[in-house]
Amino acid sequence: MKSKNIKIEKAAGTGFCFGVRRAITALEKAAAEQGSIETLGAVVHNRQVLQRLAGLGVTVASTLDDVKGNTIAIGAHGVGPEVAGEIKSRNLKIVDTTCRFVHRAQSVAQRLSQSGFFVVVYGDVNHPEVKGILAWAGGNGIATLDAQQIAGLKPLPGYIGVVAQTTQIPANFNQFIKDMVDIALRRDSELYIIDTICHDIRRRQESAQKLANKVDLMLVVGDHTSANTNRLAELCGGLTKTYLIETAAEIQPEWLKGHHHIGITGGASTSEDTITEVQDRLENLRNRSIPA
Repeated sequence: MKSKNIKIEKAAGTGFCFGVRRAITALEKAAAEQGSIETLGAVVHNRQVLQRLAGLGVTVASTLDDVKGNTIAIGAHGVGPEVAGEIKSRNLKIVDTTCRFVHRAQSVAQRLSQSGFFVVVYGDVNHPEVKGILAWAGGNGIATLDAQQIAGLKPLPGYIGVVAQTTQIPANFNQFIKDMVDIALRRDSELYIIDTICHDIRRRQESAQKLANKVDLMLVVGDHTSANTNRLAELCGGLTKTYLIETAAEIQPEWLKGHHHIGITGGASTSEDTITEVQDRLENLRNRSIPA
């Protein structure tokens, strides 16, 4: 088989999402005006993006104690109220790049808690976004991906509010809600549900699935620590052969053997330049002779 017979197709909606683009623009502007700026943790989960920003004077402070300047940037994943309060108490200037969808989830969690609801955040308990959302619930909640963990609470709260990590898979969240409804009905609890999954993430997942259903090999481009990129790989992997890669250099020529239609998609913090590099490498490999 000649590899030039392979069709290469990119999913719709690749490149930075609105929130990541907004965060990067704000950091670029701040770094240009001040000469440098520090971020509290990684502003996004993408090493290539962080390396480029570092070249512009954007450095990462692991904790507030590590901050050397008088300005700190909050990443797209946001922070809890205690961290925000500590930043203010140190009289640091804030560049807040929290994604608007994350901010909405935070506000919803706070409102539910203040209204007497026990807040359940459907998400990865170790993810900074989830930690921040839960913090806005004021300690009156839990983060989990397993509804049975809620069923094990004794006593089960009478009023339960449910929100989602913004990058979760809608179908998985729907199943979680069905399980929660069953638990609540059996225990006479009131359930209040607010879908806080990001619209961009939802569209990105849908376009990736649509393409994965057509191709016989899918490349998902993004950082291995990126939650939304891992969700894309999970979705595509359930439909066709899928590799999660960070850069074009990771593509192995033998991956193309026996494949005729290759799809490409990328996480919300993956730049369009990185996607183009992947597409170009596939184009170059396509022009070689690779046995089927």
